[in-house]
Amino acid sequence: MRIERLLAGLGKAVAVVAILFWSLFPILFIAMSSLKPGQDIFAVPPKWLFTPTFRHYAELWRSWGVFFDGLMNSLLITVGATLLAIVASACAGYVSSRHSGRWLNASLGGLIIARLIPPIVVTLPLFPIVNWLGLNDTHLVLILLYATFFVSLGTVLMRTFMDQIPRELDEAASMDGASRLTILRKVIAPLAMPGVLAVAVFVIVFSWNEFLFAFIFTATRAKTAPLVISEMIGSIDGVDWGILFAAATVQLVPVLLFVVFMNRYLVAGLTAGSTKG
Repeated sequence: MRIERLLAGLGKAVAVVAILFWSLFPILFIAMSSLKPGQDIFAVPPKWLFTPTFRHYAELWRSWGVFFDGLMNSLLITVGATLLAIVASACAGYVSSRHSGRWLNASLGGLIIARLIPPIVVTLPLFPIVNWLGLNDTHLVLILLYATFFVSLGTVLMRTFMDQIPRELDEAASMDGASRLTILRKVIAPLAMPGVLAVAVFVIVFSWNEFLFAFIFTATRAKTAPLVISEMIGSIDGVDWGILFAAATVQLVPVLLFVVFMNRYLVAGLTAGSTKG
């Protein structure tokens, strides 16, 4: 019996190590390669001991100023999409949580189905509409697309968190003369803050790294960091892998640190409603 438990524990440890290696090795490889001299990046056998250099980062700053413009665009779009998605999801989640009905439940199911539609299918009918509205190559079009793309998931998450808040609080606030909006803003939202943060994590990670919508609906003014990195790969001067890995590291680090810091809220969002009491 003891041997079986030991083997089971060893198997779990091996599985965890394998998953960590599979997940973290690409990130470590990119970060380490950005600090290697160019001739050592793809050396065979690999050089694990080397003298770090920041030459690639200096060259990135000097030659690819458009990349940092893309980072600022990514930041602006991510913040805007996150705020819009949180507000829309909170309002829809509150209505869905506090009111029930056949059509309301059906609409919630429709939101879930809509979330499963591949993004490329959505872009085909949207492209002429965006051009007609004059929103092509603007920050606003990406903010609206990213927020809309996550409102369905955000609504489900917010409803799950709000279902756990006693309705007696709504009734007590209503008896004191509070409106529905006031109840949502001052009573429900603070208690559902883990849900709000969970929605924020999902939207931020998606918006910061998204490529397809940005590739189709932007060209110059609203170009995001992932698009600039793709241009580095297709540069007519050839790929400078050191600069490419430096750009990838700069683009990766902020969202990676954010996810690590907000990990418990991400887990809360994934497990919301799985337990009661």
